[in-house]
Amino acid sequence: MVLFRRNRLLNRKNLALLRLKNCDKNGNIFHVKFMSSDPTEINVQLSNGSKMTLSTGKYARFTSASVTATIDNTTVMTTVVRKSVPSDNSIIPLTVNYRQKAAAIARIPTNFLRREMGYTDNEILISRIIDRSVRPLFDSNYSYETQIVCNLLATDGIINPDVLSINAASTALSISDIPWTGPVAAVRIGLIDDKYIINPTKNELQQSRLNLVLSCIFKKSIVMIEGSADDCLESELRKGIKVGVKECELILNAITQLQKCVGKSKLQIVEDDESMKNMKNFVTDFAKDELIEIFSCHSHDKLSRDNAIFSLRSKILASITNTDPNSVKSAIKVFDELCKITFRTLIFETKKRCDGRKLDDLRDINCDVDLFKPLHGSALFQRGQTQVLCTVALDSIENSLKLDAISMLSSGIKEKHFFLHYEFPPYAVNETGILTGVNRREVGHGALAERGLRAIIPKDYPFAIRLTSDVLESNGSSSMASVCGGSLALMDAGVPILSPVAGVAMGLISRYNDEEKTDIEYEILTDILGIEDHLGDMDFKIAGTKKGFTAFQADMKVSGVPLKVIMKMIEHANIAKSKIIKIMNRTIACPRIRSKSNSPIVEKIEVPVHQRGKFLGIGGSNVKKILYETGVNIHSEDDKMFTIFAPNEVAMKAAKEMIDISLQKDPEPVLTFGDIYSAKITEIRETGVMVILYPTMVPTLLPNSQLDQRNIHHPSVLGLNVGDEIKVKYFGRDPANGRMRLSRKVLQSINSEQNVNFFDKLKQ
Repeated sequence: MVLFRRNRLLNRKNLALLRLKNCDKNGNIFHVKFMSSDPTEINVQLSNGSKMTLSTGKYARFTSASVTATIDNTTVMTTVVRKSVPSDNSIIPLTVNYRQKAAAIARIPTNFLRREMGYTDNEILISRIIDRSVRPLFDSNYSYETQIVCNLLATDGIINPDVLSINAASTALSISDIPWTGPVAAVRIGLIDDKYIINPTKNELQQSRLNLVLSCIFKKSIVMIEGSADDCLESELRKGIKVGVKECELILNAITQLQKCVGKSKLQIVEDDESMKNMKNFVTDFAKDELIEIFSCHSHDKLSRDNAIFSLRSKILASITNTDPNSVKSAIKVFDELCKITFRTLIFETKKRCDGRKLDDLRDINCDVDLFKPLHGSALFQRGQTQVLCTVALDSIENSLKLDAISMLSSGIKEKHFFLHYEFPPYAVNETGILTGVNRREVGHGALAERGLRAIIPKDYPFAIRLTSDVLESNGSSSMASVCGGSLALMDAGVPILSPVAGVAMGLISRYNDEEKTDIEYEILTDILGIEDHLGDMDFKIAGTKKGFTAFQADMKVSGVPLKVIMKMIEHANIAKSKIIKIMNRTIACPRIRSKSNSPIVEKIEVPVHQRGKFLGIGGSNVKKILYETGVNIHSEDDKMFTIFAPNEVAMKAAKEMIDISLQKDPEPVLTFGDIYSAKITEIRETGVMVILYPTMVPTLLPNSQLDQRNIHHPSVLGLNVGDEIKVKYFGRDPANGRMRLSRKVLQSINSEQNVNFFDKLKQ
């Protein structure tokens, strides 16, 4: 009991201290509370009125850190685990997995095994956005295999879990013992009626012209940008980023306070400085001059430059007398660092790039369209040594891409009528590999290119559009080349896009001029090469029309880029994409007005309800026959209207001929309202009898209520049999279902006045 009271007093003391400290410069208070087993949570009041709760200490306590993040009814649990011994990987061995299980929306998976199988595209995209937000803040010498797992525990589909997952991962890394220079905070910004919305809901996003997600650290530095826009202006994008950076400060302060409360001591990474110093001197003396020569030779292309660098590295490794594996590993590390420093220094000193271009020059661009006649649309876009082949396939709207249940719930979209598939085969970079399956990079780049083009697709376009982008050569910015090639292919296919779209990748080379890292010097690179992406500090992909922006994605190699640099890069990108669109317009400037001979056709046909059975056939046999013989799909919109999709004009003509034949075959005789006909019974049912008036007519039901003046429950009580002929009176067709209205009981002479009234009522 004494120990319990003491712990409780300590907790109260800590709580009092935290209440004094837990307020930011604007006076926002962060509430921290302790519960059993010492779990802790902190509440962040966002400027839009919503509350984000970050808690730890309750779930998954065997991990390096576990954090649960909640906004309203959406909860994400993020765990961080690292191995106890370092690995030999040259890059940071970080894996991020985001999982959205059907249980989170109280559903059961619809596959055969009724369990989650592979990762969906939405899971991969959220995993990538988390990875890109936290990876730049890891120590470059960190080599412990680390895994971040984000589990969506519950959601009502109102709040998107991606931003919540980034904040949970940031908090988990901050309170763990992993050497990480965070925290990082993330928010989503929307734009509705010229008003910026913080973390918009699913319904708000559908009305928003901007969907911007950004991750920031302190001092208004940005770590990651991701998003799409409906042709937003440069000024609107700039302001949206500024609003997001300001909002991130609230979350950053909250995570910092929680880290002070429950954070673990960080792991210390120790290196042998003396041996590394000796290796640096050896590698520098051996390779620096030759590296300068390689990077200054403007006649090199991607392959020759890479071969020259690899050959030089092989010479260095062959010159090392010490065969210790650690020495070889250190030499490779030092050589890579020397390559990076030399490459960047030359740009600062010469204001030229390794291929001879000025900092704001574009590579040579060549475009071509209508490459393959059988295709609906095709285009080849070549920018330097990046070559992309884009093709368009138009199909029935019923062949749109269907989304899984959770993706549907979170996005509010059941199916996508326009979707882009991006493929990056290994031969694009002169390598071998497995060609089956789709990797995360392909999913991510395809989603980015799709966002860049989605805003220009008409909302009421009657076809499903599949755009494929095959990267044939790659030396930087293949996703933005896919945007350019995709825009050309869509126009070649005659899709009435609202405006041509182009994309460009911007790069950054930066360095600090003082030890306090306050005075930054930087150079912005337009249309970067692969090596400039690899050795640079940033890869900022921006797509848009001549007027505004449609998609953007920024990947940082450094722990944050100042806001002023981001603003400058957007300005340069806006100029570059306008130049690219001007070049593209020389090949094709607007969608083709005249359709190609193989272009698909969609028409609507109205079929009277009473002829629907004859039109469809028994079990849809007529529709299936049309599909098998002509390739034409027929789908029902309502009881009368049908949509006919034909792959070309010839198929449409053949399908219409088959439809006319089926409707004109054995035409039904015209019946007169109120006349009496002889009907033959073809079937006895519990609800009545099936009768035909003429051999060419479809049997129709004469219900029990119209068989006799008396109430009967089965036709057998009247002694009726199949083949009997009875007299019936015709009262037209039911306007709802087209069935004939027949009656036998009105002919029974019990009350002629009653019969007349019944006749008048039906006629009305």
